Amino acid sequence: MSNIPAPNSGMPKRRRRFRIIIPAFAAENIYSAVARRMTALGPVCVATSVNEVEGWDAEVIDENNYRRGGPRDQFGRPDHAALQQIRPADVVGFYGGLTSTVPRLYELAKFYKALGATTVAGGQHFAGDNIMEGLSNGIDFVIAGEGERIVKELLACIDGERPRAGLTGVSYLEDGRLAGSDVPDQLTDFDALPLPDYSLVRFARITIYPIGRVRGCGMNCEFCTVKGSPRCATPERLVEHISLLFETRGARSFFVVDDLFGQDRSETLRLCRMLADYQKRIGKRFTITAQIRLDKAGDAELLQAMRDAGVFMVAIGYESPIEEELLAMNKHLKPEVMIEQTRLFRKAGFRVHGMFIFGYPMKEGAEFRMDAKERVRRFRKFISKAHIDTVQMLLPVPLPGTELRARLEKQNRVFPISSIGWEYYDGNFPLFVPDAPLTPEEMQASIQGIMGRFYRITHMFSIGLHTMAFPSFVFYSYRFKNGWQAWRRRWWNSVFRFGGWITLRRWRHRFKKGDFTRKLAGAKQTLSGGRVAQPAPRS
Repeated sequence: MSNIPAPNSGMPKRRRRFRIIIPAFAAENIYSAVARRMTALGPVCVATSVNEVEGWDAEVIDENNYRRGGPRDQFGRPDHAALQQIRPADVVGFYGGLTSTVPRLYELAKFYKALGATTVAGGQHFAGDNIMEGLSNGIDFVIAGEGERIVKELLACIDGERPRAGLTGVSYLEDGRLAGSDVPDQLTDFDALPLPDYSLVRFARITIYPIGRVRGCGMNCEFCTVKGSPRCATPERLVEHISLLFETRGARSFFVVDDLFGQDRSETLRLCRMLADYQKRIGKRFTITAQIRLDKAGDAELLQAMRDAGVFMVAIGYESPIEEELLAMNKHLKPEVMIEQTRLFRKAGFRVHGMFIFGYPMKEGAEFRMDAKERVRRFRKFISKAHIDTVQMLLPVPLPGTELRARLEKQNRVFPISSIGWEYYDGNFPLFVPDAPLTPEEMQASIQGIMGRFYRITHMFSIGLHTMAFPSFVFYSYRFKNGWQAWRRRWWNSVFRFGGWITLRRWRHRFKKGDFTRKLAGAKQTLSGGRVAQPAPRS
C-alpha cells in the first residue's frame, strides 16, 4: 500500500519522492570496473522526466556506483533502510535492463513494498514473458517500452488524477489477475524531452558519462533484445547535452550508448563536425567511445570525422571468427574480411575493443561440429592477427524475449530457472546444453582460458617497461605526435590488460566460493530426465 495521501483526504499535500534504483551486479564481472565510473542512461532519463512533474522530486541510486558517503549495510551495499529514514521515497522504480540483476531487484522491491512504498519496474528483462513474474515479486506496476512519457501517466494515476483503465504500456494485478495494456507507440520526438540530469544520481562518482542519440537497431540479431528501426534525435540535441555536461560538471569522457554509431550517416557526419567545432572553440579535447559496425571501416570520411570529434575507441561486436556461427547469428561476414576491416580502424587511429560470443548454438539443419580446443585456437588466432586492443569474451545468453531463447526452449535445451537463477545471466556461465561435442563445462573453461591468455599479470611489468622507454619511444622519429600516440597506445593497453587480470582473478575467487557447479549438475540432470540432454551429433 502506498504512503501517498489519498485524494481529498484532508491531509496537507507535500512534495513526494520518486527513487529509481539500479540494482547491483550479482558478482564481479567485466563491466564492474567501468560501472564504478559510469551509470545507466535510461534511469537518468526517466528520473529527469519525473523531476518535471509538479509536486514530485526524483533521484537515482546506482548500487554499482555508490561511493560518495552514502549509508551502507553490513555487506557494504547501499543501506536502503537508512535511505528511507533520511529521504523517504513514496514511489520506488527499479531498472531491469540487466537480467542478471533481477534477483537483487526483487529483493529490494519486496523490502520497499513492505515499508509502504509503491513499486514500479521496467527494462528489457520484462520485455518477454516475465511481467507476471515481476508482479509476483513485490512489483506493483511493470512498465513496458520507454518510460519517460509512461511514468508521468502512471504518477497521475497514483495521485488519483486519472483511472488505471487506459494506462498505456503499464501492467498490474487486478483481483489477482493480470491487467493493463500493450506497449505504446515508440518515442520519436526526442527534442521534446528534457536533457538527462546526472545531478539526480546520488552518492555516485561519475567520470564517464553515457550519452545517446539513436534508439533501436535494425540488425535483428537473434540473441539481442534491441529491435526495431532506428529512431534518431537531432545532432543539435546531443551536442547541447555534451556541452551542458562539460560546462556544469567538467565532463570530458563520454560513452555513446547507441547500438550502432553511424546508422544515419549524413546526420552522424554533421554531429561529428559540430562536436569538432565545439571542442576547437573551448580549447578542450574530449575522449569518446562508440559502438559501431565493422563494415564502417571502409568509410574513410566517416572515420576521419569521428577522430576529429574525439572518438578514440570503437567497440565492435565481432561475435565470432567462425563463419558458420556468424551465419547462425544473421551476421554475413567472413573472418578474413573482418581482420582487414579491423586494421583499417587501427590505421585510422582508433583503439579497438572486440566483443565476442563463444560457442553460439547452430540452427537446426546446420552441419557443423567443432570441439572446444579448435574453437579456442580459432579465437586466439583471430584476436592476435587482428591486433585487437581489448577483448570481451562471453557465452551465449538466452535472454527473455529473444529469438535465441525461444529456439533453445523449443528444443528443451535451456537450463530451468529453478536450477540456475537469473543472477547467472551475465555471459560468464553456461545456461543451456551446447552443440555436440561441446559440454557446458568446456564452454566456461574456454572463455576463461582465452581471457586468461589475453589479460595476464605480466602486463604489470609491461607498464613499468613502457614508462621507462617513454623518452626514446616518443622521440624516435621527427614527428613527435606519431611517437606519442604509439607509446600511449602500448602503455594504455598494458594498464587495461593488467586491470583485466585483476577482474578475472576476483571472478575466479568468487566462483570457487559459489555453488554454480552444483547447480549446473542439477540442471543437467533435470534436462536429461526423459528430455533432450544433448543435440544429436551432426556429421
